[in-house]
Amino acid sequence: MDQQATYQSDSLSLEAESDGQMQPATWSDYLHLTKPGITLSNLLTTFTGYWLAVFTFGYKLELHTLVLTLLGTAFVIASGATLNNYWDRELDAKMKRTKNRGLASGRIHPRNALAIGIALLVAGLIVLALFANPLTAVLGLLGHIFYVLIYTPLKRVTTLNTVIGGISGAIPPLIGWAAVTNNVEMGAWVLFLILFLWQPPHFLALAMLKTEEYRAGGIPMLPVVKGFAETKRQMFNYAAPMVPASLLLMLYANLGYVYLATALILGIGYLYILLKGFKAEDDLVWARKAFSYSLIYLTVLCFAIIVSAL
Repeated sequence: MDQQATYQSDSLSLEAESDGQMQPATWSDYLHLTKPGITLSNLLTTFTGYWLAVFTFGYKLELHTLVLTLLGTAFVIASGATLNNYWDRELDAKMKRTKNRGLASGRIHPRNALAIGIALLVAGLIVLALFANPLTAVLGLLGHIFYVLIYTPLKRVTTLNTVIGGISGAIPPLIGWAAVTNNVEMGAWVLFLILFLWQPPHFLALAMLKTEEYRAGGIPMLPVVKGFAETKRQMFNYAAPMVPASLLLMLYANLGYVYLATALILGIGYLYILLKGFKAEDDLVWARKAFSYSLIYLTVLCFAIIVSAL
């Protein structure tokens, strides 16, 4: 974002406030600045990584370390979401689903959001380094860099933004695992691979649903640039190797037949839905089903790992 655009955005906010037209920011505005839904979903995968490492290697479950690892990770993820909102505030103002966000509407001053984002990052890294181990802090910072400094600007210039953003989204289970072993063994990397492959089909389905908004905002998401047919092809291309990757986890972690059956059923169901997309009569109806199933897939797979690891 250039300095002139930043100045204009700040000036509009101040002008609106001075005219008495702008409502003050609420606690809800600040909460949504951190994208709590994304934070919670990432904490589920962090917990999964921690839990799996404990029972794979026979470590003692230390509740205080688990809680502080989740807290530190939550701070880092919330920081990334806040700073992403900070950089995207002008783009958000152009799209219907985001134009009423606190920053995009001007209720939250950009300087306040920037300060909150930096404070959350520092707090999260300190908590991870002191109460888990320095490796978890390094992983958290790496994920933060990919999300804020690489994914966010690339969203404006390339359709590969979704794939690159998948790197940051796949790091939370590494943090959870490393908090236990102070290392990143092969089982952790398989978790990373599963999460990395899961994200493009998930977010591309959402991009299909919001294509016209992304087009209005000038964001080169894949459905905008190359259409629905290519988007569906790439969704399948990422999901197809995700299924064997989910089974590969059994070679490096303490998992049983409950996990095996669940992963197979979930994977086959996901591929079936994605294949049906090639002949879908209504692409948006199909995309909504694919998006919903992707959430079910990840949630149930994580719980299957947690239960089977016991």
